[in-house]
Amino acid sequence: MKIAFLGGGNMASALIGGLIAKGHDARSISVVELSAAARERLAAQHAVRASTAPDAALQGADVLVLAVKPQDMKSALASLAARVHGKLVISIAAGVTVDTLSRWLGGHRKLVRCMPNTPALIGAGISGLYAPPEVSAAERKKAETIIGAVGEVVWLAEERLLDPVTAVSASGPAYVFWFIEQLAASAHRLGIPQDAALKLARHTVLGAARLAVEKPEPPETLRKQVTSKGGTTEAALKVFDEEKLAERFARAIDAASRRGAELGKELGKD
Repeated sequence: MKIAFLGGGNMASALIGGLIAKGHDARSISVVELSAAARERLAAQHAVRASTAPDAALQGADVLVLAVKPQDMKSALASLAARVHGKLVISIAAGVTVDTLSRWLGGHRKLVRCMPNTPALIGAGISGLYAPPEVSAAERKKAETIIGAVGEVVWLAEERLLDPVTAVSASGPAYVFWFIEQLAASAHRLGIPQDAALKLARHTVLGAARLAVEKPEPPETLRKQVTSKGGTTEAALKVFDEEKLAERFARAIDAASRRGAELGKELGKD
């Protein structure tokens, strides 16, 4: 499978590195990237071909991965409509819908939209994927192989579900970082030295996440196992309930999901 990337930023670099680590031949990967610094970095890190404009390598690719910023996508695709015939095109740009991409590519419909998150940069990502009916099972497998090089994948039956995916998993790392900040700040306020407080917070979240992934029990059960009757955990969770933290969190996720849908409409305007 020959793969071409349009854009050579951090996520593209992570995908390329993940593919090579899983045995994909670097010689079958090419990148179109305007930035000289990014081209030099990709060549040094991954030994892949990097050019400044679409060339024979892109033309000969089976799969084209669109890894440019959403606001730059329309101009980036302006000269590609005649070059994508027969190719699977994967977009990792937030908000740009399949219909919009298809219109900008002259009606091409072999498209997969992907919503990754930043832990993909260390191979620990989770991505939501959607493909229209024109994408075959074999092409879906190709997309899963490429995006799965940097973590887990979840296929979605409806494109509209990518907006809540964006709100939950793409934006989700920021919520977790915020929670780590609050844990560390509270520990420091209670007298724990700042470096120790941050270490406690980071590894508490890391360990809890690993338990949630590796244990078969649902998070609710794991939470109850930690919560002794009349104990310290129960005291904290009682405050969460009194402050209606779950309701506030749900409103925050809803706001992020709505904003994702709004951005899609804004980006799709001609």
